[in-house]
Amino acid sequence: MRVDLFDFDLPAERIALRPASPRDSARMLVVDAAGMADRIVRDLGDILRPGDILVFNDTRVIPAQLEGRRGEARIGATLHKREGPRAWRAFVRNAKRLRDGDRVEFGAGVAAIAASRGDDGSILLEFEGDEPVELLLERAGRMPLPPYIAGKRPADERDRDDYQTMFAAEPGAVAAPTAALHFTPGLIASLAARGVDHVTLTLHVGAGTFLPVKAEDTDDHRMHAEYGRIDAATADRLNAARAAGGRVIAVGTTSLRLIESAAGEDGIIRPFDGDTAIFITPGYRFRGIDGLMTNFHLPKSTLFMLVSALIGRERMQAAYAHAIAEGYRFYSYGDASLLIP
Repeated sequence: MRVDLFDFDLPAERIALRPASPRDSARMLVVDAAGMADRIVRDLGDILRPGDILVFNDTRVIPAQLEGRRGEARIGATLHKREGPRAWRAFVRNAKRLRDGDRVEFGAGVAAIAASRGDDGSILLEFEGDEPVELLLERAGRMPLPPYIAGKRPADERDRDDYQTMFAAEPGAVAAPTAALHFTPGLIASLAARGVDHVTLTLHVGAGTFLPVKAEDTDDHRMHAEYGRIDAATADRLNAARAAGGRVIAVGTTSLRLIESAAGEDGIIRPFDGDTAIFITPGYRFRGIDGLMTNFHLPKSTLFMLVSALIGRERMQAAYAHAIAEGYRFYSYGDASLLIP
């Protein structure tokens, strides 16, 4: 399909620079068979049914943005995928000043060697020393806010909490699974009392999620691979919930993409441990999920293509036009939508 079919105009003032407080007070646009309804996240218990099960991504965002020097040259690096115990793929600013074998000093005693270039333009960085790379990043790194926020304000200490979900446990993401930012322990407790269960899986979100689609046709776009894991116990709980008549509701496109990577043609979700580069566009037949809670996405992005595949492109264009007209807040720190096809 033509990428420009997924375009829309978004006023700059609709981009949220801070999250709602408290988190579950964010607005939520419900799109289902009944049409559209303006709600808030705290209303979820009134909308979901007993027996439904929510699926959260428990990845934890690491301080993946680094500023350093190779000699007199300034080098900026955003890590996006682990390749080994001490090796990370990174998108590098001023990459032309780096050659294989060059040493980059990031300050705070943190340094890495540029090892090789990937087909996607990324550079493999091998970190020196014996300390876990996560500890090095805590010393020298910054939270990797999305470009549409970082371009308007620098990351600060608030973001170290604001840009983590309550489920964050497995370090490795360079972007938050932002739909889950809306949840609080109180909301989870109220959903449990309603009979709505939840599970977690892990997908380490890469910086490729922020890269624009440069192709004119979706067939020509290449997704970046991300590592994900669903254990057997989680797969069994999801399958059991569906078999009992409940709905599997993915919280975030990352959870959805991993479930769909693990689901067979028969709709059975199986354990998964590996990379996924699944790219979902209109015409895709969903196998493992029955609904999606997600934030509002960028024009012409792979994520707007995904929600269009779930609900229909024209309905999503209408839903986004409604959200813009009604003052919903967009992107990572913005409001939510609940999409039930």
